[in-house]
Amino acid sequence: MAASAKRITLPRARKPAEIYEIFRRFQAANPEPKGELDYVNAFTLLVAVVLSAQATDVGVNKATRPLFAIADTPAKMLALGEETVRDYIKTIGLFRTKAKNVIALCERLIAEYGGEVPATREALESLPGVGRKTANVVLNIAFGEITHAVDTHVFRIANRLRIAPGQNVLQVELGLEKAVPPEFGRHAHHWLILHGRYTCKAQRPECVRCIQNDLCDSADKRIA
Repeated sequence: MAASAKRITLPRARKPAEIYEIFRRFQAANPEPKGELDYVNAFTLLVAVVLSAQATDVGVNKATRPLFAIADTPAKMLALGEETVRDYIKTIGLFRTKAKNVIALCERLIAEYGGEVPATREALESLPGVGRKTANVVLNIAFGEITHAVDTHVFRIANRLRIAPGQNVLQVELGLEKAVPPEFGRHAHHWLILHGRYTCKAQRPECVRCIQNDLCDSADKRIA
């Protein structure tokens, strides 16, 4: 007889009042959080996010600053050609595949959207190299929509702070949609990313200086 699948028990989600207090603190500490990818318009934002998969924002910015200086529209990027784009981004992981996707999405933007970045999830996710997380980032930053792009940092913090416990990124994203008070929705994923990147780190969370310390009951919490 085959062994039954191990059941994973998720931690209990926090009460709405507790979640409100978490985001109130984030807002008080950093009223206007910003993403750390460099961009000059919706198109360069889209490209930067596509390039950021399995790469650091610092590494992406280093490669894209000179690239975006000469190619800040789909037409200009397409004119460079795949080989030249590849040379600009060769320090980024998976650069060959990413260069191919960038050229392909430029072709699609020009052919189907008049060279403009579309403002719907369905259209964005139809573009080469663009998945749900990338679409969420673009919709949030470029078009001001309340979306929750779940990367490794957001996934970790949503579970550690019990804002939206989930076994996978989609569960966490849908949980955040329900849990985050609307007034904090616009900046929620930035607060969670920055908190996970600089304070609530994966291996050595810096709990002593965490603004959520007294609210946190995670098993990963470092008391001393």
